[in-house]
Amino acid sequence: MADEVKEPLQSVQVFGRKKTATAVAYCKRGKGLIKVNGRPLELVEPRALSFKLQEPILLLGKDRFADIDIRIRVKGGGHTSQIYAIRQALSKSLVAYYQKYVDEQSKQEIKDILVQFDRSLLVADPRRNEPKKFGGPGARARFQKSYR
Repeated sequence: MADEVKEPLQSVQVFGRKKTATAVAYCKRGKGLIKVNGRPLELVEPRALSFKLQEPILLLGKDRFADIDIRIRVKGGGHTSQIYAIRQALSKSLVAYYQKYVDEQSKQEIKDILVQFDRSLLVADPRRNEPKKFGGPGARARFQKSYR
């Protein structure tokens, strides 16, 4: 038992963000499992956006995801923001895993496919909610002016 050399665990940890939602993807060698907060990718609510979650897998093909397990924890934000954060974390984790443990050429291939389809799969959207100011109902709108 003592002379047995333990192989280091091949894993990467990457995050995806959208507004205030943050998804952390933990990607390791496995047998093709993709779980979000402990439930399979197909069962993530809202169902209307389930196609958005499948996009990275449909673009790259199931075979690229076949030998890795991805576990994603997501919190913060609303339903839609969480979906976008999850798909970004999914894409970024695959790219990071390929860069670290596979080869640079296949990583570049994956990256090019994803960026060509939708840049938000790899690059976070910097837009944030603008804070409300006094003298009006919102960030920019002012209260209506009245002379009497």
